[in-house]
Amino acid sequence: MRRAPSSAVALKRVYEPAAEADGRRFLVERLWPRGIKKTDLKMEAWLKEVAPSAKLRTWFAHDPGKWPEFQRRYRAELDAAPEAWRALLEASKSGNVTLLFSSRETEHNCAVVLREFLEERRR
Repeated sequence: MRRAPSSAVALKRVYEPAAEADGRRFLVERLWPRGIKKTDLKMEAWLKEVAPSAKLRTWFAHDPGKWPEFQRRYRAELDAAPEAWRALLEASKSGNVTLLFSSRETEHNCAVVLREFLEERRR
């Protein structure tokens, strides 16, 4: 698990085991992760609406060359939908929160952008 220094928001692949230190766990993907039963994933909620739009996700396709533009476009989507992420922000103010993602790409995915976005708003 990767945690930003002194951050209340962590990132974790859905395929990693849950830990008590995770705090409240939220799936932040639009699609359900392959190979995982819904009853097996320990999480508080599946927040589909906080994930990038299907159009943006398809365009990005985890291409590192598109990363800067993906971040800009995804942040614009987040700015336009505060109701999608407000609960995450509030949860992060009262304890540890873990954003769950399924991508093999651990440095260039929506959860990385979402964590930065939330951290900026916590300050």
